[in-house]
Amino acid sequence: MSLFLSQSSFSSLQTDPGKIALPPVEVLKDWYRQMLYIRRFEELCAKIYTSGIIRGFCHLCIGQEAVPVSVCAARDPKDTVITSYRCHGHAITCGLSGKEVLAELMGRQGGSSKGKGGSMHIFSPQGRFYGGHGIVGASSALGTGMAFAHKYKNEDAVCCAFFGDGAANQGQWFESMNMARLWKLPVLYIVENNGYSMGTAVERGCAGADQLWRRGEAFNIPGYRCSGDDVVHLYTIFKILLQEVRYTSCPIVLEIDTYRFKGHSMSDPGHYRSKESLEQAKDNRDPLTLLENRLIGHYSVSSNDIETVQDQIKGEIRQLAKDSESWNLPDLYELDQDVWIETP
Repeated sequence: MSLFLSQSSFSSLQTDPGKIALPPVEVLKDWYRQMLYIRRFEELCAKIYTSGIIRGFCHLCIGQEAVPVSVCAARDPKDTVITSYRCHGHAITCGLSGKEVLAELMGRQGGSSKGKGGSMHIFSPQGRFYGGHGIVGASSALGTGMAFAHKYKNEDAVCCAFFGDGAANQGQWFESMNMARLWKLPVLYIVENNGYSMGTAVERGCAGADQLWRRGEAFNIPGYRCSGDDVVHLYTIFKILLQEVRYTSCPIVLEIDTYRFKGHSMSDPGHYRSKESLEQAKDNRDPLTLLENRLIGHYSVSSNDIETVQDQIKGEIRQLAKDSESWNLPDLYELDQDVWIETP
């Protein structure tokens, strides 16, 4: 039997806190630590990018930290994750160290792709994380292929394919949904709707902007929508949806209403939104603040305990920044390594 009877039943689940079992305090403290590490890591990336050491593109997930933390807490180790270029948080929660991600961004030895790929080519096969892709919407098609591989190999695994609201207009996603439903592939399509795509408000760029979760209805694919600000609610929703996809071996669409506090990339001044709307989002939608308030209000975690975690993360990031100053560029012999060269 399907876990879902109607869209309304799911809506009641996500809006009624009484129906969501709260995880133990130690789990929540670990989630807080992970989200805080990602936040401080991204702030370090912004600083290094401004200094000119990180070059090319750099897309930060500040404000969206609850999404990667919750999905990686909810998934089985055999499940795979694939996303687009706003991938640093996903990569870290899937097991890559801050050094492996930062070294890749800086083009240094020790990076996840040997310092040769940069921000859009971060991978961790051992963590079942397959990018980081620079082509808008590519993760929807590649994720469908990964779901096919799971089914072909009888792996009982689900592919979590993330992409943004702008990519929800890509034709390859619709072709992928058609194939996934026809072949009953275990893929969870996740639209991280942060409101502005590259710099255009979603209501100006997407027809039916408030119903991206319904994009799969033509293919008989159920869709759901939830807030991306509360990591506990997100975790519960991911657990339910992943179980549903695994049980039915059929795709589902999940639209997550989230918000990025920085521009689309480091080169984006963000003039398309007002300072007032941004400050309002920071005041009311910060996933770190929401979890901190939950820890203090529901679990009686002291402010001193929170400050201790904050100090620990600050020290780790400070040490990471110091260590990065001594990292070397890849050796010249790496230039033709991992590249297919066809000889006559």
